[in-house]
Amino acid sequence: MNIVVDGSNAFVATGGCAFDPKKPTVVFIHGSGLDHRSWALQSRWFAFHGFSVFAPDLPGHSLSEGEPIKSIEGMGKWIVKALKVSGCESIHLVGHSQGFLVALEAASVLGDKLKTLTAVASASSIPVNEALVEAAKKTPLDAADMLLKWGFGSKSHAGVSAIPGMQPIGIGRQIMSKNPLAEDLIACTKYENGINCAKNVNIPSHVILATEDKNTPYRFGLELADLLKAETSTICNAGHMLPIEAPKNTLDAIKSFILKTRPSIS
Repeated sequence: MNIVVDGSNAFVATGGCAFDPKKPTVVFIHGSGLDHRSWALQSRWFAFHGFSVFAPDLPGHSLSEGEPIKSIEGMGKWIVKALKVSGCESIHLVGHSQGFLVALEAASVLGDKLKTLTAVASASSIPVNEALVEAAKKTPLDAADMLLKWGFGSKSHAGVSAIPGMQPIGIGRQIMSKNPLAEDLIACTKYENGINCAKNVNIPSHVILATEDKNTPYRFGLELADLLKAETSTICNAGHMLPIEAPKNTLDAIKSFILKTRPSIS
């Protein structure tokens, strides 16, 4: 669906079902250089099992108009505005990598509407190597290839795929080739409010970790979980790009946590 936020058209994927703001809404926030397509399996499952799905392309990404937002705080404010425009009443925030930093910022102002918070392969801060940022400014496709090399686990690099007939690294490359990367990486590097936001979270929270995550290593995910007083789930033999590389395992971890709040849904 399309909505208007700050005067610009924004695309929101709804998982293949009509959006109903009165249903509990699972909000999927993508990571750096990505878009709604990284949540393809997860968003579709929730849309067909009693939830509404709200998986936006952040401004300047994929099907959303406007310039990329240059700070995590600004992205968080944009998410809050988008949810207000859409009339969401009961919200479950799920963020991958940078998307979770955005979720943390949004969580600080959503109040009683926010029911749960889930981090997928993330940390309270995500500083980015300066050489990678410079590469993203000058040769973004080369920088994307660097990120993809680090972002997937050993099985993906060996050609193993959780989705028969599809190569997860190829999917990641296709998505990242069409989206701004440098702006997102710079926003991550500059962000310093994650610890404060995490300490103020007082709702059920969940951190999903990957054993081969080189971008936000396992121990940083555990530190985030301690800050949030969160449950943890671990996905083995996968790297940072969990929603793409291990879509079913990632879905299972997300839904097992969220369904605790609505146990009648299956």
